[in-house]
Formats: sequence, structure tokens, C-alpha cells
Amino acid sequence: MNIQWYPGHMTKAKRMMEENVKLVDVVIEMLDARVPLSSRNPEVLKIAKNKPRIVILNKIDLADEEMTRRWAKFLKDEGAAVVLVNARDGKGMNNVMTAAKEVCKEKIQRNLARGIINKPIRAMVVGIPNVGKSTFINKLVGKASAKTGNKPGVTKGKQWIKVKKDFELLDTPGLLWPRFEDQRVGIALALIGSIKEELLDRRELAFKMIDLMRTHYKAQFLQKYKVEDIENKDLMEILEEITRQRHLVKTGNEPDTDRMSIVLLDEFRNGKYGKITIDIFDEIEVN
Repeated sequence: MNIQWYPGHMTKAKRMMEENVKLVDVVIEMLDARVPLSSRNPEVLKIAKNKPRIVILNKIDLADEEMTRRWAKFLKDEGAAVVLVNARDGKGMNNVMTAAKEVCKEKIQRNLARGIINKPIRAMVVGIPNVGKSTFINKLVGKASAKTGNKPGVTKGKQWIKVKKDFELLDTPGLLWPRFEDQRVGIALALIGSIKEELLDRRELAFKMIDLMRTHYKAQFLQKYKVEDIENKDLMEILEEITRQRHLVKTGNEPDTDRMSIVLLDEFRNGKYGKITIDIFDEIEVN
């Protein structure tokens, strides 16, 4: 399965980031805690290379806690400030301002020495589609200031948003990169909903999801579906079996595996199988 998606508006978004990064003091890079490596955009890392950076691991409520701990350490060891959050319920959000002030400490001190008080810290918020940037900003601000949606591509242009008198955010559209050299990355992003659904083979994605769960989260999967000898069955057999368990059949009493594939992906994305991380730390080669 070859997954690629780079619509024209993303080229415009990239140019906008390149033009505006000079206006900000810090770049806030949002990652999905379920795919901490796959959701890192190499284009963003190049754009922000000369700026202090805060990495937000969002959706920690959906991710494997041990994996999140290990990825957070990896990112900290790289030199980034790392903040773990669940933007939907606000967990960890109080740490964002603290991190921003810490990474901008030298600039704040220089301003104070020149008699400049309460000059706002300006931050650019960047990330791939559907990583939760707008939800994060709205929770930080305390009102619906940024457009939100559960489909990739809702935020189309830049938005400056005042958080407090000493903190301003530049929201940016979700940005991917022109080509996924490693198809593992494309699959991971498709599984979390960051790729346009119409481009995807949902049954193939369901196979990837089932394989991940039986390999790393078997107990959680078997709590939901009773599958005997799951290790030795092929993926289509498992999909047909759980389809029948959900009573999803079509004419002739055939299992409707297409519908079940959609159900499986939706349930995963909404945390119905418990806390699952797709980027398994020991299985991915990191540079």
C-alpha cells in the first residue's frame, strides 16, 4: 500500500511558515503521542532549525504510557523541551506557558535589562493535519479562537491568537511533506486520520491495525473480540471473524468486511481498544 498526500494548499502553507518564522520567538511543534516519530515533519524541522522549540506530545490519553515516556525521553535527549498534554480535557496544558518562558528565558532577560517589560512571547504552532493544534490553542486561550474539525485540512490560513498579555500564538495549517520515503510513516499517519480518507484502502489499513494489536496489544484486542488462536490465523480470517461478531453481514450472510474496517479504524481513533501506540520504540530506527 503506497500512501502519498500533498495537496496544493500545503505548498502555500510551507511558504507562509518560512515567511513568518522570523516573527516568532519559539516554535511549538505538535506531535500525536501515538506516532511521535511518524508525526514529525522534516520540513518543519528545517524551517524551525534556528528557533527554540517546544515539542507537545498530544493525545496522551490514547497512547501507551510506557511508550510515551520513552519517546518523551528520546525527544528531550535531542534537546527539545517536551510537554505531555491531552488538549481535549486540558491535562498538562499549564506546563506549556512554563516551557515557553523557560526556552525564551535569555530573550526575556535581555528585554528586562533594556527596560522592556511584558513583551509578548510569540510562538508559531505547527504540526501535521489532525494532530489537534486547534483544540490545543482553544484550550490554551479558553475559548474557540481557532477553527477545529475532525478531518485533516480544516485550518487553511494563518491566525494570530492572543493567549495572555505576554503570549501570542500563530496558528498554521496542517502540513505534511511531499513524499513519504518510508511507507511505515504513511500507514501510521493514515491510521490516526491525518491522510484524506478517500485516498485510503481501509481494509488494508484494518489489516495493519489488527496485526499491530495482536503483536503488541493482544490482551486489549481479545477483551473486545474473542478470536481463538489469533497468532496463527491470517488477517482476513481475523477480520471476517470479528465482522461476524459485530453482526455486520450483507446479502447472502457474507461478512461485510468493508464496513467492519471502517468501524475498526474509527474505534481505534477514539480509544475504544485502550491506550495504543503505533510507533513502537524498539522497532523503529531513529537517527
